[in-house]
Amino acid sequence: MSNKEYEIQKNEEEWKSELDELSYHVLRKKGTERPNSGAYYLNKETGIYECKGCGNPIFHSKAKYDSGCGWPAFTEPVNEYAIDVEMDYSHFMIREEILCAKCGSHLGHRFPDGPTDKGGIRYCINSVSMDFKKEV
Repeated sequence: MSNKEYEIQKNEEEWKSELDELSYHVLRKKGTERPNSGAYYLNKETGIYECKGCGNPIFHSKAKYDSGCGWPAFTEPVNEYAIDVEMDYSHFMIREEILCAKCGSHLGHRFPDGPTDKGGIRYCINSVSMDFKKEV
C-alpha cells in the first residue's frame, strides 16, 4: 500500500476479517474484478458510492457514466479530498492508481479518456471496492 499514513489504520488480519475474499484482494492487494461482473457496473440509481473499507464517500451517481470499459466509471470524485492518486507501474503499464484518502484502499485507476465536456478524466472503479447508499 501507500507510504502515506492514513486516518484509518488496520492490520491485515482486521482487513481480512471485515472484507469478503474478492474485496480484500482488490482493496488491500490491488487486484481487480472481471469486467462486466460488478454489482454497480450498470447501476442507474441515485446515491453515493462509499469506500467498502471505511465508508468514506468517494463518488456521487451524478458523476457516473457508461464508458463501455466494463467497470463503473465516473467523471469526478465527490470532492478533492475523497481520493488519493499515485502512479502505478505494474503489469508493464503506466497508470494512475486511485486510493481511498481515508484508509488507503485500492479503488481502481484514472485515465485521460473520459468525456471531454466533463474534464476528460475517467475514474474506472471496481464495484467490489464500494458500497452504494441510495438517496431517498
